[in-house]
Amino acid sequence: MDNQTTNLSTRIYDVAIMGGGAAGLTLARQLILSKPDLEVVMVERNERATEAAHKVGESTVDISAHYLRETLQLGEHLDGDQLEKFGMRFFFSQGNNNDIARRVELGHSDQPRSGATFQLDRGRFENHLTGLVREAGVEVLAGHKIRYVDLGEAGEPHQLHIKGPSGRDHLQATWVVDATGRTATLKRKLGLAKPNDHNVNAVWFRLDNPIDVEEWSNEPAWRGRIKNGRRFLSTNHLVGEGYWVWLIPLASGAMSVGIVADPAHHPFEQLNTFDKAQAWLREHEPQCAEAVAARADGRLDFRVLKNYSYWCTQMFSEDRWCLSGEAGIFLDPLYSPGLDMISLGNGLITDLVVRSSQGEDVSELAAIHNTVFFLIADGWLPIYENQYAILGNARVMSAKIIWDITVYWAVPSLLFHHSQFTELIDRPQIVSQLARLTLLTEPIQNFFRQWSLVEATGHRDDFVGFYDFDFMSDLHQAMGNGTDQPGLVAQLRANLDLLEALAAELVSDVSAELAGSTHPAAVAQASKWGKDKALNRIATRRDQYADPSVNNWLRLLPALPATVQAQ
Repeated sequence: MDNQTTNLSTRIYDVAIMGGGAAGLTLARQLILSKPDLEVVMVERNERATEAAHKVGESTVDISAHYLRETLQLGEHLDGDQLEKFGMRFFFSQGNNNDIARRVELGHSDQPRSGATFQLDRGRFENHLTGLVREAGVEVLAGHKIRYVDLGEAGEPHQLHIKGPSGRDHLQATWVVDATGRTATLKRKLGLAKPNDHNVNAVWFRLDNPIDVEEWSNEPAWRGRIKNGRRFLSTNHLVGEGYWVWLIPLASGAMSVGIVADPAHHPFEQLNTFDKAQAWLREHEPQCAEAVAARADGRLDFRVLKNYSYWCTQMFSEDRWCLSGEAGIFLDPLYSPGLDMISLGNGLITDLVVRSSQGEDVSELAAIHNTVFFLIADGWLPIYENQYAILGNARVMSAKIIWDITVYWAVPSLLFHHSQFTELIDRPQIVSQLARLTLLTEPIQNFFRQWSLVEATGHRDDFVGFYDFDFMSDLHQAMGNGTDQPGLVAQLRANLDLLEALAAELVSDVSAELAGSTHPAAVAQASKWGKDKALNRIATRRDQYADPSVNNWLRLLPALPATVQAQ
């Protein structure tokens, strides 16, 4: 704990950060790296995080990994003290799920060709960051609670009333950032909370002994699918109708296990204790249940979150307050977007604070940054809303995952790797390209949901590699390539052309397939799609690409027997 004796009642900090978890610490680090003379104070209720800390957000993906390594300059810590991740990996339900080698598997066969991603031991990560920001001059008031906040008006400083071991009870700051997570101090105070239509629950726990899915089968052909890498280091997803289970190893030697489930399929009351979660696993994921049972004596914790997804109406204000991370919105743990949203939001906050500290009027910019943030968030939410029923269909869900990740690499990750989000006010050509994506997002997500209702659910064991699709490999490598601004605009335009071609191929091929079916429900659904204006507009772009890897991408997905097609 900081023993500094500065009189906090008279000193005016540039920024007060409420909360010293991942959102607050990464913001403090970014602020100081961007402008070392900023005076920053952080108020955190805990004295110190424990290793294998009981927090969501252990898995990084491309945006957050780039943010941590490049923006925050944490490469040495990531490489030396965290686990490099072997991508995302999905195993779809097959029968009673007692043989992982019989399940359709989607993931990498070789190490990804673009920047490394990581599994984060959050306690180890946050303790390291706390030390770094203190060394850089951030005043960290650990073990302190925020009693209440008075927001300053007409340029007056904000007043934070605190309580803790230092005996200090008050501090002032020009900017205040709420990084208090689900406590959401400012969001509650200002009435910014807003529900969304994504109602899903989660339970998770840590074990002191890792689980390696590679040990679940000795079949040589199954083991031989992996050419270079270890399944153990993937974020492994065990997927079934209305649910998925995560398995994430941590550098401390602990294992994170989570169950995420739609209550329409799996009521919360069946999962909300460790014993119930074990019973649920025995029914739905017996191989995982056996592994958990063998390690149950080493359980470190257990936590539940009911209806975990939520929204808000504003993230950044011209009145010099901002929200970061879960203090604002939380979408879903699938695809690990939480740290991505922190990365995006903190970059926008830092831009506002630094410009303001240099005397710039950021009133208009705050509104623009707010629009930018929600442009991305609004595009991600349909990925999850009402989509959990699709999880039980291996073919539809495989296509959806390929689509979702392709969109991610083609647009937001490309733009983040080239530091574009704080510059969109001066990038009309990029904004016009983003408008093309909004015309695809909801129609295609609706298409997946409707397709799953009439598509076969039985399937054979198969392996689908992300790099089986040449366009995915190309996009993944291209997003980090250095280029000038005209080159970036050209790349984004080409990526949007690709996405439109993929969407057209998806709509055209599936519609034709169902129209030729012997099942009335499938034929009826194809007929409905034929009258859908948005889908017809998408389908007209089918022949714009000559690349066979685009025109035939659905043929690389698992073959399914028509005898079990949905009625």
